[in-house]
Amino acid sequence: MTEAQKARLAMRAGEWRGPTLFQVPGYVQANLVVLPKTDAYDFLVYCQRNPRPCPLIDVTDPGDPEPRLSAPGADLRTDLPRYAVYRNGVRCEDAHDIRDLWQDDSVGFLLGSSMTFDDALERAGVPKSKEVWVLDTHLQTVPSGKFRGPMVVTMRWMTPAQAVIACQLTGRFPFNHGAPIHLGDPAAIGVDLRRPLYGEPVQEIPEGVTPVFWACGVTPQRIALLTRPDLMITHAPGHAFVTDIKADQFCIP
Repeated sequence: MTEAQKARLAMRAGEWRGPTLFQVPGYVQANLVVLPKTDAYDFLVYCQRNPRPCPLIDVTDPGDPEPRLSAPGADLRTDLPRYAVYRNGVRCEDAHDIRDLWQDDSVGFLLGSSMTFDDALERAGVPKSKEVWVLDTHLQTVPSGKFRGPMVVTMRWMTPAQAVIACQLTGRFPFNHGAPIHLGDPAAIGVDLRRPLYGEPVQEIPEGVTPVFWACGVTPQRIALLTRPDLMITHAPGHAFVTDIKADQFCIP
């Protein structure tokens, strides 16, 4: 049994409720979106038009919770540590199991996560960030049907030398958001460090580092607040799905 399978079984059993950040190294982690079939086509096109924040890894058949391409035998209803539930644009209760919410026409989407390449960065000399911020921007995504709105980004502090390495290395991971979309001045992309979606507010940039921003798979959750689908279920931020795909084999050589 692989470490990825062990992790998913622990989540299924309720033994793992915490974040997956920096956990299960070597495997691709994925963000989750679950929608009814009536919304699935528009969201699929939305992902195709916005591959940086929404890089598609796997899509399930309607009603089938098994991601057969990325983790055969897994169950998207139970194998994440925590889920966020949105109803008509309102984030409701979080859940650790969504079997009672899964419908006969539910479609699961797995989107690449930047948590996948943290180990590769560390091997290249860029230490893991103690904190990863999630922030709004004013960068608009390309609409599809009801799905439209601004891109969300993750931010890490890096020295200039580390930022160069990060740009070169993460560009090899297009299915996990790829290279950064911006370095430097947060205001240039509409980011307010004092008002993060997740992470502690930042009053000023520490000396000797620069903020580095990647497109983020939390973007669909912000879109859910704006477009108000009847029901959208996602991973809770930082609580990703661990696939069976080896991270170092799911990139450009």
